[in-house]
Amino acid sequence: MAHIKLPKFEEMTPAIQKKARPILEKTGKLGEIFKLLAIDEKIYFATDVMIQKYLLDETELSYEIKEAIALLISKENGCKMCVDVHKGIAKMLGLSEEKIEEILQGVEAMHVNDAQKALLNFCIKASKKDNYKILKEEIDALKEMGYSDVQIVEAVAITGYFNYINTLSNVFALGEE
Repeated sequence: MAHIKLPKFEEMTPAIQKKARPILEKTGKLGEIFKLLAIDEKIYFATDVMIQKYLLDETELSYEIKEAIALLISKENGCKMCVDVHKGIAKMLGLSEEKIEEILQGVEAMHVNDAQKALLNFCIKASKKDNYKILKEEIDALKEMGYSDVQIVEAVAITGYFNYINTLSNVFALGEE
């Protein structure tokens, strides 16, 4: 049970209801994170743009890498709700149950190339409170492995998004009975 009162559909602004209606029609419910964000229209729409641009739009990083970042950072942050949600999204994007479980075992358990492991480990390091200790040499090493500046910035932006959304979920005890 969430630590604060989450709005019902009828209590949401008309603009948020417009976004919620297709979700309700398709799934029959709204997730707790949707309801939490719907408390404030500015927060909701700012977050919605991040979701669209970072995760749903085709970008410089593959959907598989983006979902691996989502799962790894959510697991690292202890956000069970986000891990569960992104297991489902990863399946919808075509990742097998085996691949999802492999990701959740950690980067070293993954059957991906060294460059992908390096990027994912970098994202985990970037998610930490001491990320200010990351050195230029670490970024240069990713570039030497073939990653562009855009891909590295995108990976860190997705990492930051999951720190943000995991914090909201964890602080307000979303997804807990």
